[in-house]
Amino acid sequence: MADCAAAAPRAPREVVDDVGHDLLNRWSEKHRRYHGLTHLSEVLAALDRLCATRAVSAEDATVAVLAAWFHDAVYSVIRETPDRPGTSGAAAAAGAATVSNEAASADLAEHHLSALRVAATTRRRVTASVLDTEHHDLGSTAGEDPARVLLHDADLWILAAPVVRFDEYCAQVRAEYAHVPAAVYARERSAVLRPFLARDNVYRTQYARSTWGPAARENLARELTRLAG
Repeated sequence: MADCAAAAPRAPREVVDDVGHDLLNRWSEKHRRYHGLTHLSEVLAALDRLCATRAVSAEDATVAVLAAWFHDAVYSVIRETPDRPGTSGAAAAAGAATVSNEAASADLAEHHLSALRVAATTRRRVTASVLDTEHHDLGSTAGEDPARVLLHDADLWILAAPVVRFDEYCAQVRAEYAHVPAAVYARERSAVLRPFLARDNVYRTQYARSTWGPAARENLARELTRLAG
């Protein structure tokens, strides 16, 4: 991993390999229908696009990419309460159990990045970015760390995906929560998706606002109509 090498130049090769294998195994878990390797690759591709369209330092880009690798590294619907399926990215249906997937993923990032001898400042930035993906609401802190803004928009790229991909994403998320009754799922997921339309802008970067924003609003409106029956 080039980004790992940039953030952890002193990390032993065997530790880098172990961390990489662990992450790939996690992202390849069979219960993941949406939150798997395709989602990871889409987030990384969206980050590449965002970094190419604005002035982003190498350090900020590295933090954002590391956060992308860790942001859904822990993904288990068992962590969520039966009547309120969990939140991971905009794919979610509703709130979290006592330990959210995002909090567990941030803990994993701290553990692995410490083993890789990544600087404490970088670790804090990565874990903060991972925790942001629980609610996708940066509030007034958006300008404090460019990496957080980059991951926020990249993780939400799927909302602006072409119609066929967006609809596939919706079906994949529903499959992850197949055990949740349809009426409960529709109510709780609508409660998570609707606020995105209430925002002045779905995205935080200028590029995403102008390029992805209109499609995201159309997709969200269509999915909310479907969920309403």
